[in-house]
Amino acid sequence: MSNTQIESEITITEKAVKEIRKIMDENKIAGEFGLRIGVKGGGCSGLTYSLGFDPETREGDTIIQQDNVKLVIDGKSLFYLSGTELDFSDGLNGKGFIFNNPNATKSCGCGESFSV
Repeated sequence: MSNTQIESEITITEKAVKEIRKIMDENKIAGEFGLRIGVKGGGCSGLTYSLGFDPETREGDTIIQQDNVKLVIDGKSLFYLSGTELDFSDGLNGKGFIFNNPNATKSCGCGESFSV
């Protein structure tokens, strides 16, 4: 199995790290689970982000470790996410993870879909 481990193609803000750890603690997620970040077709701008905890890594996955949080990204998604910062907002405009993606040329108002 060929996985790549790199320093920081994608970065996570301190707020996002705290929220990821909080979710893991609340749901008793431990061990080898990583936060799988991906991109799939759909949404009003063409592509949407996906997040979910995954206990497995697959051929071609890239693993990023930051502040004791493990991110897992498949090769196709990494192409679209390279340089992205994962943030978390709990402000007046809603609560949730925010992808600050320099590759996105257009995004929708909700920030959940984009195009390149």
